[in-house]
Amino acid sequence: MPKGLKALRSVTALGVLVLLASSASIAQEDDLSPLPESQWNYETAAHLLERAGFGGTPSQIEALAALSPSAAVSSLVHFDAANNSDLQAFEHSGVHDPGLEPFPPSRPATTDLAKLSGEALGIKVKPQGNRRLQPVVNKFFYWLRASVLETNRVAYWWADRMVNSNNPLQEKMALFWHGHFAVNESKVRDYRKLLIELELFHEMGTDSFRDLMVAVAQDPAMLSFLDASVNVKGAPNENFAREIMELFTMGVGNYSESDIREAARAFTGWNYNDLDFEINEEQHDSGVKTFLGHQGNFDGVDIIDLIMEEAVTADYIAGKIYRFYVRQDISPALQAELGNTLREADYDIATLLETIFLSRDFYSPSSVGSQIKSPVQLLVSTYRKLGLQNVPGVPDFNQASGSLSQSLFRPPTVAGWAGGRSWITPSLLLARGNLARDILFPDINFVPPDRVNGSREIRSVSDRIRQGMDITSATQPSSLGEGNIMAESNMLADRDEDFNTRYGNFRGWQMAIERVIPIPRHTAKVDLSAMVLEENLVSSSEVVDYFIGRFMRVKPGDDSRRMLIEFLNQNLGTADIVAAQSYMEDSLRMLLHLIMSQPEYQLS
Repeated sequence: MPKGLKALRSVTALGVLVLLASSASIAQEDDLSPLPESQWNYETAAHLLERAGFGGTPSQIEALAALSPSAAVSSLVHFDAANNSDLQAFEHSGVHDPGLEPFPPSRPATTDLAKLSGEALGIKVKPQGNRRLQPVVNKFFYWLRASVLETNRVAYWWADRMVNSNNPLQEKMALFWHGHFAVNESKVRDYRKLLIELELFHEMGTDSFRDLMVAVAQDPAMLSFLDASVNVKGAPNENFAREIMELFTMGVGNYSESDIREAARAFTGWNYNDLDFEINEEQHDSGVKTFLGHQGNFDGVDIIDLIMEEAVTADYIAGKIYRFYVRQDISPALQAELGNTLREADYDIATLLETIFLSRDFYSPSSVGSQIKSPVQLLVSTYRKLGLQNVPGVPDFNQASGSLSQSLFRPPTVAGWAGGRSWITPSLLLARGNLARDILFPDINFVPPDRVNGSREIRSVSDRIRQGMDITSATQPSSLGEGNIMAESNMLADRDEDFNTRYGNFRGWQMAIERVIPIPRHTAKVDLSAMVLEENLVSSSEVVDYFIGRFMRVKPGDDSRRMLIEFLNQNLGTADIVAAQSYMEDSLRMLLHLIMSQPEYQLS
């Protein structure tokens, strides 16, 4: 590892990163008046594309810079879906069977249902013989595993859209809403519901926030995640109503506990049947409610409409969108001004975005280069700047983003990801540098995570069965030790059981892998030599400056630039690019790895 790279990966580098993200001046801060056309140039266009999308190649930035500021912003905000006619819809693996619905909440609930009715998950109980419920248990674990694997494919499909889309703001806005209306696959346990919610964000993400809030409140993924099925007349569950007010619309402290209880009553009976929203009238409380000072026979939509009438709602949403696209710090006065813009636009998100992206504040030194890239943004922007058309299968996108603390469809809490400086710790900064290496120098020992199970218990069962053991012997707890044997009486009792949970878990994974389409595993098609020659670069200093300009929105200091030039000279054995063109690819990749490991590369 080069000496400079070790330094950049130190805790000192973390301190530099935090300083870079907070040391800008306040020249045009909080000014929402439009940026003058005289100040519109390549750098401002690059900043717009970085924040309203995921960055781009020099040619993409030049095309945006050739427009006026208003035309450039409009082209991103008012995107045409036809621009993406070449993007393919998600290809389902065909893993879902109608008999799976309604999917039981647990394995015990599944086997109890099977014992009571003689059938569960579309599988009949064996009339006699040993392990009569084993096929049912296998099917239960199959769906859990298949949904996980298919969710990973949906995440890959979405990442491909982010990289290849001609409407980058559509994807960036969907990413914002995914963190705002956070649901987790481990709770929902149905990739189809997660995909439907994502499609809502694609379709409605820049339209009316009120309409989007109603759609999400009636979305099976959200209803499942917030336990809508137990919110019934006479025993309202406050979880759903509380999160709508606390996280989705108003923010903490702008409502009372009584408002929560009354809103919960209004949402009683809201549920879903497979993928369809439904209201169970018998479970709905049709009595008079008192909410935010209003009285009436309110239902869930009425509650949302009353929330939209509160001034704090527009302020809260506008502030959160601003923090996502501009910077973490926002003054109360600016937040109120943006909230007023959103209210006057009848909650039209596109109008708010235009105001933000056209403002002097958005292009002020306080805003430019002040945002730490999220893991997903880091990966997608890297691929876009490399000019790739899709996401490589090596390294694995889900594994890579997850190692940096952001897994799509798996936010840590209902509040989503904290963002900001939480994305960076000394270990995460090191992991970001390692990720850059894995993109440019793919791991030759890579094992596709969607084709292997990391569970020690599952591996143990698999190995034992391959050795010829029967189910009972193969599934004995690993705590007994490989050399120990279950007491004969216990083995006989196990064979008389209706099912074996460990075997069901193992068999479920086998069945899922059989049916789920594998994720393609190509590596990134990178040709930095061709990139350098196409730009007619002739010296190592020109190459370094080009790479800095192409890949970094925050330029490194003079000392870092000199270190990069010296590094390239040393590795090429010359500063003459023409002389080194036949062997320079690896050196160029090491240079780019060094650039991507710098603190400044983590900023946009």
